[in-house]
Amino acid sequence: MATKNKKLSLKDKYQYLTRDMAWEPSYQKKEDIFPYERFEGIKITDWDKWEDPFRLTMDAYWKYQAEKEKKLYAIFDAFAQNNGHQNISDARYVNALKLFLTGVSPLEYGAFQGYAKVGRHFSGAGARVACQMQSIDELRHVQTQLHAMSHYNKHFNGLHDFAHMHDRVWFLSVPKSFFDDARSAGPFEFLTAISFSFEYVLTNLLFVPFMSGAAYNGDMATVTFGFSAQSDEARHMTLGLEVIKFMLEQHEDNVPIVQHWIDKWFWRGYRLLSLVSMMMDYMLPNKVMSWKDAWEVYYEQNGGALFKDLERYGIRPPKYQDVANDGKNHISHQLWSTFYQYSHATNFHTWLPSAAEMDWLSEQYPDTFDKYYRPRFEHWQKMRDKGERFYNNTLPQLCQVCQVPALFTEHGDPTQLSLRTLEHEGERYHFCSDGCCDIFKHEPEKYIQSWLPVHQIYQGNCEGADVETVVSKYYHINIGQDNFDYVGSPDHQRWQAIKGNRPLGGDDDSRDAA
Repeated sequence: MATKNKKLSLKDKYQYLTRDMAWEPSYQKKEDIFPYERFEGIKITDWDKWEDPFRLTMDAYWKYQAEKEKKLYAIFDAFAQNNGHQNISDARYVNALKLFLTGVSPLEYGAFQGYAKVGRHFSGAGARVACQMQSIDELRHVQTQLHAMSHYNKHFNGLHDFAHMHDRVWFLSVPKSFFDDARSAGPFEFLTAISFSFEYVLTNLLFVPFMSGAAYNGDMATVTFGFSAQSDEARHMTLGLEVIKFMLEQHEDNVPIVQHWIDKWFWRGYRLLSLVSMMMDYMLPNKVMSWKDAWEVYYEQNGGALFKDLERYGIRPPKYQDVANDGKNHISHQLWSTFYQYSHATNFHTWLPSAAEMDWLSEQYPDTFDKYYRPRFEHWQKMRDKGERFYNNTLPQLCQVCQVPALFTEHGDPTQLSLRTLEHEGERYHFCSDGCCDIFKHEPEKYIQSWLPVHQIYQGNCEGADVETVVSKYYHINIGQDNFDYVGSPDHQRWQAIKGNRPLGGDDDSRDAA
């Protein structure tokens, strides 16, 4: 006598979760239940064509993630108990963690909120479950990142109030505005912005160099949370590709909408990741690879193959990618030069590259570094040797869209600053590039509301009109501890004591000794 199998397979369980438990509404209109599914103009003809990238039921998901958590926190505990911070390459490396903690970890929380929200607004059950799963993943990531870096907060400055800083500090408005822009868009644009453009196209430029940099510099806590997150990120990247292909396969009218979003979010993501470029080239004592090499591998090669694959849908590579490809030779040097000038208004330290580091930069950037950037650093070194370390006491012009200071140069002419202006309803707005200016032109009503830190300071909305008051009272940055030059800072002195070295100062070149 044949007996019925009482235990469902994982495939059957997932089918019930994402298909069979859904229902058609009977007393409410579907467009009233899911009002945001149509207002962007995206046409969905058959949600059953959605391919599920996660394929995990909740019980399997919790078991799988719990096993990873057990291993992860065991390593965290061992790192803390063995004073793992003493085994990093140099205390300068910790400043990269400060940038990551204040600039990136809050974005994970924004992604958690964003996916939880958009998952409510799809009538397709598969997409709703995928967004729910990723939302939980993102919440886990921010928690593990905070726990990994909390040990450093006991020994180094600048890590003490990251959530407060994220909402206020001038350069942190760049990542914050990126996610605010995405979360205030419709559900399909949000997924294009975060799942596709950020997670699939650009995320390797953030996480691979950062985790490799942590490994090269002895930071096993950060390496471990990176590895723990990689299986989650693999699912997220799969979701990003599925979202794009699903929309493109559903209706031909979706193609121009999706193309516009790809153009927009490629450029916004490129501007955001400029912060990573200076981390790779200047903030890691032990270098992994240059930003130029990373861009060529993770965007030009991988991205080129991706957009070649999407050609059959009528999708072309992002607009202004030629500008980004040219910018790989310049942006890290231009960013570090800017932060060096304004490090009195940051929560991390900056420094001049040593002679050996400048030689490495010359090798990595043979066509640009010696010609355009080495003379600047050598000039600043002469000033510093005379006791005149250079700080810029002005406030920079910010781009209305990406909110990066207007520090980048023209495509094809690195001696000319790139600046665009536009009048809208009697007001003049400023932009760092044609890319940001185009984004503004398409939806000006959104970007005229941008909260620009420099503007707010000048208007007296930041607890002080002078930079020092704003930095201490509004940013919660401890002046003389969290900011200014690394050489002679409390972090530098503490590191020298840990290593049993006498504090260096005066004419000693601690950059070469580090």
